[in-house]
Amino acid sequence: MQNMKPRLFPFIVLTVLFLSFSFPDSEKLNSDFVTGAWQFKNGTEEQALLFVDGYFTQTIYDIPGRKFIQTRGGSYTVNKNQLTVEYEFDTKDKDQVGQKITYSIAAKGKQLFVTLNGKEEQWTKIDDANMGLAGLWKITARKQGGDLQPIHQSGTRKTIKILTSTRFQWAAIDPGTKSFMGTGGGTYTFKDGKYTEHIEFFSRDSSRVGSSLSFDGRLENGDWHHSGLSSRGEPIYEVWSRNN
Repeated sequence: MQNMKPRLFPFIVLTVLFLSFSFPDSEKLNSDFVTGAWQFKNGTEEQALLFVDGYFTQTIYDIPGRKFIQTRGGSYTVNKNQLTVEYEFDTKDKDQVGQKITYSIAAKGKQLFVTLNGKEEQWTKIDDANMGLAGLWKITARKQGGDLQPIHQSGTRKTIKILTSTRFQWAAIDPGTKSFMGTGGGTYTFKDGKYTEHIEFFSRDSSRVGSSLSFDGRLENGDWHHSGLSSRGEPIYEVWSRNN
């Protein structure tokens, strides 16, 4: 793949073997094992890898430098030691969108290991996506003029939000046209009706990195009602539904 650094999500970007011969439990891998948030650090750069509800995102960013570097995502399946992904967005190579690729994976305990060009890398699991608002969500309604209006999707453009137990990422994308409009993410908490985001990357405005936003939140009939002030200080009321 052109214009990609070797360290960026090597088990998807390049065809590599995850030392399956070293870890006898690697053949037990399934979707339950990979579900959740994973992290990899390289100097000041961090990578967040989220797997929830058959969807994944992978993002590279530099918190001290307030620098967003890359993101990609799409659907996935796991069968023993094989991970099959189908990209819906990729900020470095939009030609990857729509491509389905299968790679070999292996793991031990709460770690994923990979060797590339003789160097071993280790991904650490942060959470299992079994608490909070964990899931894949899609915005379906918002208040306009005081009234809640459904969002009627036309074409393939959509805004999604993927959450594990501790991490979140939203992305505005159009898989049909291979377009990417923006993303942001970091960590979150959801307690006593308060949903708070702590921003670690923001593709549109790096000055927002390090800030926190709090909203009122509740689950009603399976939908997530989300209200407060946006990062621009504008009042918002949104309804998000699980995107299964």
